[in-house]
Amino acid sequence: MALTALALCSRALLRLGAQPVASLDEGTAEAEVAANLYAPVRDALLSAHPWSFATGQASLPRLAAVPQADMAHAFQLPPGFLRALSAGSGGRGRGTPYRLHEDRLHADAEQVVLTYIFRADESAFPPFFAQALVARLAAEFCLPLTESASRAEMLFRLAETELRAARQIDSQQDTPRAIEDFPLVSVRG
Repeated sequence: MALTALALCSRALLRLGAQPVASLDEGTAEAEVAANLYAPVRDALLSAHPWSFATGQASLPRLAAVPQADMAHAFQLPPGFLRALSAGSGGRGRGTPYRLHEDRLHADAEQVVLTYIFRADESAFPPFFAQALVARLAAEFCLPLTESASRAEMLFRLAETELRAARQIDSQQDTPRAIEDFPLVSVRG
């Protein structure tokens, strides 16, 4: 079964001991809390780490309007953009100085390749991330639904443990980056 926002929220509610919901707009307290908290919690968790399933690269289209100051060109950020990791040009995904302003990236380069975190579809969430998200949702849902601060605190600690494990699993899916151009090594000659 493909993951959906509804399925993830229902799993979080079950973890909390509440009734699962059939729809996020069914009018119950559980559905209202889930509908209001799901998207911001999901986006915050996606933005918190360069997840392999939610990291992409894109050549950005240059805009006709130029920035007021500091940089020569403005580029449109891609749809679903959450956070920039690096920018580059000439076939590289990093090495170009840039600054984000509103929904644009400003840089002096003629072309920009952006490495970024995007809002991935729930069906693309691997099990380790889905588990961490469910744990965090349960913690976020706890206080508005149960009014138990001690239970919410315990759930937040469990969610942090789940997030740490998910980051570790995800980080093992990549070759560690070598240190490049470190000034102390260069000085040694």
